[in-house]
Amino acid sequence: MSLYLTPMHLGDVTLIEAAGRITLGESVASLRDQIHELTSNGRVKIVLNLAQVGYIDSSGLGELVSAYATVKNRGGAIKLLHLTSRVKDVLQITRLSTLFEVFDDEAKALASF
Repeated sequence: MSLYLTPMHLGDVTLIEAAGRITLGESVASLRDQIHELTSNGRVKIVLNLAQVGYIDSSGLGELVSAYATVKNRGGAIKLLHLTSRVKDVLQITRLSTLFEVFDDEAKALASF
């Protein structure tokens, strides 16, 4: 299953709806390309909605960290929204949950900027 990304610009915040799996190959590349496109256009306040992401592998985790660094280096932030239990477990096991702000409420995530 591929990764589908749908960015929506809500004021100066971009909400990216993700659906599928974040794994080695095209899905990691599409996430990388989406983040680079946004940051190149000055969009550095990003909320990544992972409600429809059922699986993330080590390459996907690496890409999330890379995206975090890319956005942070440009003065912005990536925040995660609606983690599935499987993705939440992986982020806790790898301690990446301490790197990202995680929200269960879209309005709170958007307002956190």
